[in-house]
Amino acid sequence: MTSVATLPARDPAARRPRPRSYLMCRPEHFEVTYAINPWMDTSDPVDRALALAQWDALRAAYEAHGHSVEVIEPVAGLPDMVFAANGGLVIGEKALSARFANPEREKEGPAYHEWMAGRGFAEVMAARETNEGEGDFAIAGDRILAGTGFRSARGAHEEVAEYFGMPVVSLDLVDPRFYHLDTALMVLDDTIAYYPAAFSGPSARLLAQMYPDAIIATDADAEVLGLNGVCDGYHVFLTDKATALAEQLRARGYEPIGIDLSELLKSGGSVKCCTLELHRVRTAAGSGTD
Repeated sequence: MTSVATLPARDPAARRPRPRSYLMCRPEHFEVTYAINPWMDTSDPVDRALALAQWDALRAAYEAHGHSVEVIEPVAGLPDMVFAANGGLVIGEKALSARFANPEREKEGPAYHEWMAGRGFAEVMAARETNEGEGDFAIAGDRILAGTGFRSARGAHEEVAEYFGMPVVSLDLVDPRFYHLDTALMVLDDTIAYYPAAFSGPSARLLAQMYPDAIIATDADAEVLGLNGVCDGYHVFLTDKATALAEQLRARGYEPIGIDLSELLKSGGSVKCCTLELHRVRTAAGSGTD
């Protein structure tokens, strides 16, 4: 399941944004009433009005840059449903809904499955193996990078590879602060940005081999979830607190778009966590997925 082929470098001057389709969930019921990761502190109150305003700003930024946003109805009692990336994985006309690791979030899986089933995809399946969607699965060209160690079982990597017919590269996460792959790695256009210390030694070395030109995040940027971002091929939507990472992205020909999601960070999520991409399969001269 592991491939070490490198992607061809792209001329930074040739970077162009491509319209994307995203699924989001408004944080109408957002709160921190339990702690299932090191970011969550039940004694630190949440300003829900501010969380809603910050989420609205993220959605507006996507739409202002030409992307379409669909919104799933939030469910009372599921405060982390705002983190739509965890709801599943959608590639072309196939969708796989998540099977959450923690009982506090397990009802989110059926909620996202119901949305997928009602949208008209050719095939929708509920995961058998524990996985938390794009939280631990990142589409990178013709392959999928997959995290394990905290929330998604290694068996889920095999399930995803079989279901979508794409090679999956397994990566071990070792730092509980970076409990999902999307907290420690961001797919860009022809490369990635990542934080090596979040991975086991073998996984970090594998990433270095696969992506020798990757952007390496600083400790400070990783610790504000700077890698929890979304790239459209040119624009990179990420927390406005990851200043060094923004400078690195700009030097590589990307345009960073800073977003303040400080309230949602109280539950361990940022831009990517709020965004499930509905990947379209490329056709004709293209290959892989957007």
